[in-house]
Amino acid sequence: MSVSRHPIALRLEQQVGSATKLLATVMVLPLVDGIFPALVVAGVLTTATGVIETGILIFGGSATAAVILAEMDGSRRQMAGSVLLIGAIIIPLAALEAAFAPTFRGFLNLPVFERFAGLVILTIAAKTASSEIGEYLPSPGVIISLGLVASFEPSGFVLRTSPEYVLNGAAAAGVGVAFALAIALLSPHLRGRVDIDRFRFGSAVALGVLALPILLGPFDLMQTEAPIALAVLAVTTLFAYDPNAGPADGSAGDAPDDPDDAAETAADGADEAPDGSDADGDASDEGRVDPTEPPLDAPTAPGPIVDDDVAVIANGGDPSTASDDGDGTDPFADDDSRAPWL
Repeated sequence: MSVSRHPIALRLEQQVGSATKLLATVMVLPLVDGIFPALVVAGVLTTATGVIETGILIFGGSATAAVILAEMDGSRRQMAGSVLLIGAIIIPLAALEAAFAPTFRGFLNLPVFERFAGLVILTIAAKTASSEIGEYLPSPGVIISLGLVASFEPSGFVLRTSPEYVLNGAAAAGVGVAFALAIALLSPHLRGRVDIDRFRFGSAVALGVLALPILLGPFDLMQTEAPIALAVLAVTTLFAYDPNAGPADGSAGDAPDDPDDAAETAADGADEAPDGSDADGDASDEGRVDPTEPPLDAPTAPGPIVDDDVAVIANGGDPSTASDDGDGTDPFADDDSRAPWL
């Protein structure tokens, strides 16, 4: 949750500690503060759509996604193991609480209690959307307690249970665990590409849509089995996801999976020169000098070289002009026409 910087999330993170404990706290919280039992008693889980919406929005939602994407470290297998371990605790507890729903429905005035259940969902939606508004709202437990007091009818107290409620409660918790597991498995791809704050606000809107049919029941408005809340959450997911954004860890996705391939790539790069030529071949050829070429520091001759050994320079009629051996004259013979020092 450190990505979203939500004050309630940060305070909960400081109190709990590790990421796995934080995820367990977030997913168990609906069972502790009475939100899930209130939805079961209100009859939200009587349809397949209600089971899926409750599982994704109550046990999953933005809080679960934020903890997995922002706080949990390790491989996908490790995160999936942590989620499954939490699910092994949540699913039996949800089934146990759902088993007592018929008992609560017997001694509660359901029309009155359903209104309080809708208020609980709206309160959670408001706290999720804005922490400033949430500071002025009562906690969900307080609203549930007021609903129990306002709708309590002791004359109808009979201890009963029903397998249907048990199965629906376990199924809703299972949907929430499946949602968390999918986020954990896709976390390397979702990190850096999902805007947590945008997804959190969309989840709050979806929770508000889930509460409207409960609150507007006496007015016979929005009484439909269409998954409106899921549609809102799907649109929110599309707006919160940016496929062009890079992963949060930057170059982690560019690293080769096999260390041997990385070593081989480094060795290939060391053999190549910076200009793309071969370091062993082109560098040695560049430094090699052709023996037939003159040295670089040799003086430039003003005329053509006529003798390789003596390097006599022909300068066209100068007294020092050399004669070829083929003209019949001896260059070292005494001649009055030549200067005496030659």
